[in-house]
Amino acid sequence: MSQIQYSEKYFDDVYEYRHVKLPPEIAKLLPKNRLLTENEWRALGVQQSRGWVHYAIHRPEPHIMLFRRQLSSQQINQQHQTLGHAQQVQAAPSQPVN
Repeated sequence: MSQIQYSEKYFDDVYEYRHVKLPPEIAKLLPKNRLLTENEWRALGVQQSRGWVHYAIHRPEPHIMLFRRQLSSQQINQQHQTLGHAQQVQAAPSQPVN
């Protein structure tokens, strides 16, 4: 039996995302035209911390479940600080080498 594969998390300004690739023997159990509730995807064997929502079906690859979770205000602030620091580093004038 193949294993469920979990992507790394990726982010935008509001959500963190991840996708979960199901092996064929589990993917065949997915309903075709609706999203799953947390209880349903957990019953299939998907294991994630609380707060993740199955938010979309990618029709070309229905065996890949797309999840997102809203970022906390602390995570949003951290992202903005990191982005601001990166922009400052890029904008800093280069120093001539003597």
